[in-house]
Amino acid sequence: MAIEWYLVLSALLFAVGASGVLLRRSPLVILLCLELMLNAGNLALVAFSRSLGNQEGQVFALVVMVVAACEVVVGLGLIVAMFRRRLPLDVDEIRELRG
Repeated sequence: MAIEWYLVLSALLFAVGASGVLLRRSPLVILLCLELMLNAGNLALVAFSRSLGNQEGQVFALVVMVVAACEVVVGLGLIVAMFRRRLPLDVDEIRELRG
């Protein structure tokens, strides 16, 4: 399969994720859309790596997945803390994080 199809799919996934980040107000949905955008970037990295015949893009995609996992852990921790304190779970209503 040609690399163009992988890049088109990657661009579509990135566009769906970006529209979700810009349009949704729930922090959980925003985290999921950020993950979708990161996975779209990973798909492009792996596609370029495969077309060039080296492994550097795949290694970098693995590093991006580790960073994305850390981002989700921190984000979900913040969402659980907001839920326990009965703070609003709407990103427009949250002005600042207080201790």
